[in-house]
Amino acid sequence: MVKRALAYAVVIIPAAEVDARGLHVCNLAAMRRALATLTTRPEYVLTDGFGVDGLGVPGLAVWKGDQVAACVAAASVLAKVTRDRIMVDLHERFPQYGFDEHKGYVTPEHSAALSAHGPCAEHRFSYVNVATVSGRDSRPPRSRRPAVVGVLDPIEQAIPAGGTVGVALAEGARLPLSVGEDVAMEGGV
Repeated sequence: MVKRALAYAVVIIPAAEVDARGLHVCNLAAMRRALATLTTRPEYVLTDGFGVDGLGVPGLAVWKGDQVAACVAAASVLAKVTRDRIMVDLHERFPQYGFDEHKGYVTPEHSAALSAHGPCAEHRFSYVNVATVSGRDSRPPRSRRPAVVGVLDPIEQAIPAGGTVGVALAEGARLPLSVGEDVAMEGGV
């Protein structure tokens, strides 16, 4: 797939940013950031399921886009492969969670590991299952992440790798690209 693509960009948004801003906002930001890294401006953008404002080019939200548009399907594959690789890498740091097997999805094994070990810094504390085992479920979702890394055992120093992934396919981009918060692209925070 990537051999046939003119170019592509992958943007990774860390779990802490997902907790702070919300998953949907971060998904939109990842798509905007991926498009912004392309050296050739696309003439038209297809997105999977929901529209994305602020792209600077016309676009169309395609329901079940990964099933009906090859470019959306290709972007979906890049995002999933990137996430799976990140989860396998996280397994090296946090083997007790079995990230190499369930890739962070809520499975009985993941739930058992969360209950046994508590969350690590790469978990999304805004998610109910993580908040529940951390004892932070009574807080609003965006205030559940501990302010200081190390507050919860076995939290270790976070790496910017396990959040959400956005992908753009066009000419002149590179893979992977990790980008932090971009207030200008998001209209201010």
